[in-house]
Amino acid sequence: MSASASELRPEQAVSAGGVVYRRGPRGSEVLLCGRTADGLWALPKGTPEYGETLAQTALREVREETGLGVTIEVPLGSIEYTFDRPAQGVRFDKTVHHFLMRPDGSGAIELHDGEYDRVAWLPIAEALALVTHGNEARMLERAQRQIEAEAQA
Repeated sequence: MSASASELRPEQAVSAGGVVYRRGPRGSEVLLCGRTADGLWALPKGTPEYGETLAQTALREVREETGLGVTIEVPLGSIEYTFDRPAQGVRFDKTVHHFLMRPDGSGAIELHDGEYDRVAWLPIAEALALVTHGNEARMLERAQRQIEAEAQA
């Protein structure tokens, strides 16, 4: 029997990832990771390993999930949300830290790990329409403003 929401033990969870962009033939493009079975499109992110900084986690997770080596340009901020794991008796309060990133020329999206079955470069407007979670769409909008500001500098 599952625990009710009021019986769940609160726990903190942290992840780090990023918005990877390039200036492509269709203007600025970003990378999204997708799962066909559940129609998910998301930004690459994951959980720190012991001793990693948030930046190190973001670099590693982006490489694993997209197949690309990247460099960090600037921190973009964080998003917070809550999710329940009733079978474990836990309610997680999660913070995901995002960085604006560019490919460093190593790797290829065909080399991504198995967490997602699709990794695609998309124009920002298309990515905004596809990304599953609203908080990630807001992070994409923040990245878009940063990318546009850099282009005008």
